Amino acid sequence: MAIPSRSATNSGIGVRRMTEREVQIRLAEILAVKYPTIIFHSDYGSGLKMTKGQAVVQKRMNGGKRAFPDLQICEPRRGKHGMFLEIKKDGVRIRKKNGELVANQHIREQARMLERLRDRGYEAEFGIGIDDCLNKIQKYLD
Repeated sequence: MAIPSRSATNSGIGVRRMTEREVQIRLAEILAVKYPTIIFHSDYGSGLKMTKGQAVVQKRMNGGKRAFPDLQICEPRRGKHGMFLEIKKDGVRIRKKNGELVANQHIREQARMLERLRDRGYEAEFGIGIDDCLNKIQKYLD
């Protein structure tokens, strides 16, 4: 079943790009329709502006760790235990032209977490924008 990835906010010239939160919501909607039997979880705190108190609670609930990926798909495929996707909006650069990670400390932390997950037998990647995320998810699940 083909499900369009574009929303009204991301469908034409001169129209703003989807935010990271909008990409995450759209992915959840697509997963629920196209793959109704899989188990997945989206990080609610992703992309939210939290108060300092909320951020402290969130960090404590995650064992003091940051950079856990935005989307977890609990479906073993192709010898992997499941898939993790760190979602970014269109236009976010993860790597420089020479292939090195950008200097952004948070992106570097996220890259290290994805590497740790890959080392433990998971598919774990960055997804840039709705189309890239969908392509990676479909490649993993189909």
